[in-house]
Amino acid sequence: MASTGTPAPTAPTPTSTGRSRGTGTRTSRAASASASGSTRPRRRAPRRAAATALLLALAAVTTAGPATAATADAGRAPAGPVGVWQLDGYGTVLRVESGRLQEFQLTGISCLPGGTALRVPGGGPFRYATEDGEVLTVRPGSVHVDGSVGDRATRRLAALPGPCRDAPVPGPAADPVTTFDVFWQTFAENYPFFAAKGVDWNAVRERQRPRVHAGTTEDELFAVFREMLAPLHDAHVRLFGGDRFFGEGRPGTAVPTLELETRVKAYIQDVDLGGRAPQEFAQGRVSYADLPDGRGYLRLSGFGGYTESGDFASESAELDRILESVFTAERTARLRGLVIDLRINGGGSDELGLRLAARLTDRPYFAYAKRVRNDPADATRFTRPQPLYVQPARGPRYTGPIAVLTGGSTVSAGETFTQALMERPGRTVRIGQPTQGVFSDVLGRTLPNGWRLGLPNEQFLTRTGKTFDGPGIPVDVTTPVFTREEFDARRDSAFTAALRRLPRT
Repeated sequence: MASTGTPAPTAPTPTSTGRSRGTGTRTSRAASASASGSTRPRRRAPRRAAATALLLALAAVTTAGPATAATADAGRAPAGPVGVWQLDGYGTVLRVESGRLQEFQLTGISCLPGGTALRVPGGGPFRYATEDGEVLTVRPGSVHVDGSVGDRATRRLAALPGPCRDAPVPGPAADPVTTFDVFWQTFAENYPFFAAKGVDWNAVRERQRPRVHAGTTEDELFAVFREMLAPLHDAHVRLFGGDRFFGEGRPGTAVPTLELETRVKAYIQDVDLGGRAPQEFAQGRVSYADLPDGRGYLRLSGFGGYTESGDFASESAELDRILESVFTAERTARLRGLVIDLRINGGGSDELGLRLAARLTDRPYFAYAKRVRNDPADATRFTRPQPLYVQPARGPRYTGPIAVLTGGSTVSAGETFTQALMERPGRTVRIGQPTQGVFSDVLGRTLPNGWRLGLPNEQFLTRTGKTFDGPGIPVDVTTPVFTREEFDARRDSAFTAALRRLPRT
């Protein structure tokens, strides 16, 4: 990664370096509770199916107190990235030691210790893993999170900022007013979409802060926060408060759930595939079937959750194995058209989406550019866009016509993959309904009272600088997608429209 029907996922400890991508990890971006029922973040992962699309960003890590001071000798420049680094955007400072990384989460009024990560044995210099298996590579001037596309720029600091040196460990004794102020400030400094959503965040504070005082109960405080967040209708915004959960998607859409995924999978097999079971991979999250007349059908319910361990190395290896099995030399030579079904896709790793796109082209092309809000006082200021490209994979590739099926339950990494096909060489048509409209990795935060928060702070841009945050990626051909009327009539209009637009033998 959303009470768009999604049950509250288990909350990972947020870390700003990762993504809850979607209902997977968008790691990343992600992540939300995934369609498979997984709560592992991936864009994120909460950047991670991250929950679907409603989960917390990629890094489920243990919460810990501050680490010991950096080990560089006084007066001598530290080796490599050992030292203190501030990320460009993300409201984050990292203290990097040879064996341990400690995150600090900054706003203009607070500094709280975030997650920790430990050096990966034998993983090369300055690769760190969280307890949940997410891996960060730290270099002078940048941080990379496995599974999240692009790098995060950093600049060296001489020391931790003053407020971080004695940063309090979050806990339930925190004053409700302080928690409110940090909550509001976190969104004010990082959220890029207030204007697009028609929300005056300053007016929200003026209206809601008088309701909070030293005697405010947890239930009352959660109700206030819920009321503040609901108008955003953002599936990458989520709040975990004890056993309470809040998350909502775009009105009129449903965030993927295990129940919806189970129903749709059986329906497609019965109605679209004539009762024939497709070949399944990755714990049921990927399936493929050859269709009559030389077409193929590839369905993905997420870009993550493929393996039991859930770490990016095993997930990417599993996807590579799947793609080798699906895109064989014999099949790619005879395939006349391919349907890619993302209509129930909870998201996950954007990098995995690019790996699939690499099997669908014979020449490099622009996928999208990524940027992050980086001025706490100005929601229109961003880092320089970092362009990302699809590079052709080695081995057999399919370069013919493609029909991509999407809908409101296409979330996060499912959306960045869809965006990565928009400039694909060769004919690609989008059919169904617009996607959910959440692309960013999920920025994970811990509030002073220990509650956990996720919010987006990035944009994915087209070549012309357009974003699809909010309304989602539009389709070329509009059809119903898994409506009650479709189920009752036992029809799948999007699938039928795809076959009409693909050539046959």
